[in-house]
Amino acid sequence: MKKKKYILPILFFYLIISLTVKGILYAGDKISLKESFKNSLLILVDDLLKIQNTDKNSSNYGAFYCEACKDYHARASETVLPFTIAYKETGDEKYLSAAISTGDWLINQQKEDGSWFETPSEWTGTTTDQLLMMAASFPLLEKYFTSLQSLRWKESIKKAADWLVINMNHEFASINYCATTTATLAVVYQIFKDQSYVSKADELAYLLLSKMDEDYFLTGEGNRIRGTKYGIDLGYNMDMSMWGLGLYAKLMNNKIAEEYVRKSLKRLIYFIYPDGSTDGSWGVRSSKWTTYGSLTADGSQILFSLFSDEDPVYRTAALANMNYFMKMRERGLLTLGPHYYFMYDSPPCIYPTFCRAKNLAMAILYGDQSDGETPPLPTQNSGWSKYFKTIDVALVKTKNFMATVTGYSYKDMRRGADFKYMHRPSGGSITNLWVENYGYLQASSQTEYFQWEFNYPKVENTLTLTPRIEFTDSNAYYANLYEFDSRIYVSENNDEFIVTASGELKDRNRWEGGVAYNLTHIIADQFIEKKIKLRFHGSKSEVRIVEPFIQNPNTTFNKISDNKVEILGGTKEFIFELISKDCELEIGTDNNRYNQPLPSLKGYPFIIKVKPGNENFLKEVHYRIKIK
Repeated sequence: MKKKKYILPILFFYLIISLTVKGILYAGDKISLKESFKNSLLILVDDLLKIQNTDKNSSNYGAFYCEACKDYHARASETVLPFTIAYKETGDEKYLSAAISTGDWLINQQKEDGSWFETPSEWTGTTTDQLLMMAASFPLLEKYFTSLQSLRWKESIKKAADWLVINMNHEFASINYCATTTATLAVVYQIFKDQSYVSKADELAYLLLSKMDEDYFLTGEGNRIRGTKYGIDLGYNMDMSMWGLGLYAKLMNNKIAEEYVRKSLKRLIYFIYPDGSTDGSWGVRSSKWTTYGSLTADGSQILFSLFSDEDPVYRTAALANMNYFMKMRERGLLTLGPHYYFMYDSPPCIYPTFCRAKNLAMAILYGDQSDGETPPLPTQNSGWSKYFKTIDVALVKTKNFMATVTGYSYKDMRRGADFKYMHRPSGGSITNLWVENYGYLQASSQTEYFQWEFNYPKVENTLTLTPRIEFTDSNAYYANLYEFDSRIYVSENNDEFIVTASGELKDRNRWEGGVAYNLTHIIADQFIEKKIKLRFHGSKSEVRIVEPFIQNPNTTFNKISDNKVEILGGTKEFIFELISKDCELEIGTDNNRYNQPLPSLKGYPFIIKVKPGNENFLKEVHYRIKIK
């Protein structure tokens, strides 16, 4: 990394963010979400201005070129609303010009039937996102239009809305598009008093309510079976669906829908970690996880701001997450995670930047405008565990550690291992491990990395960041990460939290390999212990227990004995100790393969090798990670 100028101001800025996230500066203060959002919005829109095509002689005048994808993304013109809000708040003419030019360009890309492609793909479901930004901007921009421009914008908006009425449903799109469409049509109805928009929005809203499980997580983000989609994703629930349904409910005064969103939000807030990062490590779309949300989703600020007047902790969540993702901004764009520019020289896709900008713009336009307090997040308090039965996910927070353990059991029965939803981690693994005043110690990623969508970076020969139990025989590779039928059990004993999962090591097709396991996490204030029982009831292959640790630029790993390793270089330091005596510990093997673009984190592996006994079919492995 090149040395930066103005070191002291930058260090002071990050100190302020750190204190803000912890709530220290907020104690007793009244904070304006609008002003805080506006400050970050202006930074992002100024970044986007720098990549907007400003050549009036170009057919792409007003569009945004993505260097990573080598394309003018049609969805990037959703920046029309961020520019519009920036102009509304500052009066700076550059934002007005940028808003109108990108809106005009988007109209030129519209298909005859009223839809838009999500270029470079030909998916049209994102028409709801593009239309929402156009419809929200139109009333604020109309007085600056020529009569011809006003007519073109209104015709474009109506054509797209009519297309949504006909085409948007859960058989066509994932559930988040249906949720966004409820808000889109509610906003369009403010321009065109067409009752069909209200009827369609209501129809989709009640579909959404039917898709919420007993814990108020919204299903429908996975694959479709006989016309119905299943599967839950935290990132899309929080960053897309719930704000769509919530905004619709507020605009259309649907109290039933509003109450469902309110109940869901009480669960979702537990996935905002103490530093403001979002735990999207376990859901069906966790391959898109960036640590602050999902790659192509909008963000949580609009959602939290819709309800922060009811509970000020949502104000804290909105600000904490915004401060966290703004720390991911480097070289004029939001990256895909903390280590992006440690691993890559080329810029990331522009999606995170314009998506977070539109989210902030919506929060300013529709969210809570009042000043208010910012009490601690639930995750900033210590000494608790929380188990969500319907998703089989456990959260634990002690004085120093916060952990997510997943056994989420969604299975794509139709396409199985050939589809993107079946390479998320499960089986009782820790998928997120965060340490107070340190940050991420462990995280997770796709079990096998694939470039499922055009804006995923291309990488080859990588290994997952997720802690796991694995072995390979002549038939296949097996791991607990592919055990989608385990069950999580959570208990507490003397201020220690115990999370246990049992299952079989399975291959990518969910076929057993002859080794069963019981994985127990003991999470305390100063340490985490893992106890693993292996039962060799078929295979006699060597089993590897792999524990990748996040390797920050200043992190070093020092093997001080055959069974102990120091993790050094941060504000906290750790000792990894293998307590069992009949295993072998090695570190750093294939270290260069632990580079994951989503989330952009670099890992470093600790590997415990376990050989089956000649006469005993049971083996137990015990090790500890403790703060020095």
